[in-house]
Amino acid sequence: MKNPWLVIGMVVVVLIGGSVWYSNQVSKSYNEGVVLTEHIKGNPNATVTLTEYSDFECPACKQFEPIVLEVLAQYGDGIKFEYKHFPLIQIHPYAEPAAWAAEAAGQQGKFFEFQELLFENQEDWAPPNPAPSKYFSQYAEELGLDMSQFNRHVRSSIIKDKVRAEYNTARDLGLTSTPT
Repeated sequence: MKNPWLVIGMVVVVLIGGSVWYSNQVSKSYNEGVVLTEHIKGNPNATVTLTEYSDFECPACKQFEPIVLEVLAQYGDGIKFEYKHFPLIQIHPYAEPAAWAAEAAGQQGKFFEFQELLFENQEDWAPPNPAPSKYFSQYAEELGLDMSQFNRHVRSSIIKDKVRAEYNTARDLGLTSTPT
């Protein structure tokens, strides 16, 4: 061959193209079946809405959860409660993976049940524990989730983008702490 640079260039193009194709295929498989939903308790048509921006690793958010349940019990159909993610990863390194896991559970209709397990067991999976994902899988199994679907959706770029978008909305609103 007269021009070895042409061959090297073609090999590089094929390798890059193959890598992009493979990455897209993997991403598609993780995103398969993901449907974005809001996490609402109470009356979805209520005139009063309480929106909480929260972080699953935040001890104050854990303490706030019974207050939310009390307000919902007291006002019943008169209130709509919606949960939004605000993982403060600067101080809570596992908050974002916990949010992804809760969203993956939510894909099977178990978001709030998963939330309850995260708060109840916060001391087990939060730092200094080096492997929170094993706890997240354990909670998913306890809830009877389809583990293949759960494990796929935890890695979904759609779910990660949703958590990041809710975080960005909170920042745009000027929020700096949780629960808010």
